[in-house]
Amino acid sequence: MSNKVATNGQGAEGPLVLLVDDYDDSREMYAEFLEHSGFRVCQARDGSQALAKARELRPDLILMDLSLPGMSGWEAIRQLKSDAGTKAIPVIALSGHKETDIADQPAAKWDYFLTKPCQPEELVDNLQRALADAGKNASEH
Repeated sequence: MSNKVATNGQGAEGPLVLLVDDYDDSREMYAEFLEHSGFRVCQARDGSQALAKARELRPDLILMDLSLPGMSGWEAIRQLKSDAGTKAIPVIALSGHKETDIADQPAAKWDYFLTKPCQPEELVDNLQRALADAGKNASEH
């Protein structure tokens, strides 16, 4: 498992994304595409690792699978959004279920939702939108 923080191929540093997924292949595929698209990426395999890395690194955005071993993505998001140090970090939830299919689950306050599998271009578009929205919200306060 790689926990690297990468830069894009030109050495310029882009936004830092915490990518949380328990499937190594998915995590590596998304990380490679995100790095190629100019993002720096750090990785976590479960909710506990995600919390620790979010608190330590303060990423610009978190991409969180909901179905994780140990602490679920649901619980990790709840804890992130209730922590003053991490609550402002935008979270994109990833799930194999459609958002409408899980509407009856206990609420977790993610900012955006994507159904897996999603095309890498769709993922990057959503990350860029989330970062732009976060920038607008920060300038309004």
